[in-house]
Amino acid sequence: MEMEKRNLRKERVGVVTSNKMQKSIVVSEIKKVKHPMYGKFVLKTKKYVAHDETNDCNEGDTVRIMETRPMSKSKCWRLVEIIERAK
Repeated sequence: MEMEKRNLRKERVGVVTSNKMQKSIVVSEIKKVKHPMYGKFVLKTKKYVAHDETNDCNEGDTVRIMETRPMSKSKCWRLVEIIERAK
């Protein structure tokens, strides 16, 4: 009765920038990265397409997404929870 242990999944927290697709959202993750030469902090943005089964998210919501199997050409993340609703 050995239980198979699942590998850890990557998680990201970001803001929903688009929910115009059916059951899909685009999440932007913003990171502050220090420039190696000048020392100034620069904003870097990375976009992820995530699966939203219930079409519950709206633009501006802060959400947590988790890595999953590929669901389409660009969609390999899924919505875990909505941390904060847009005001």
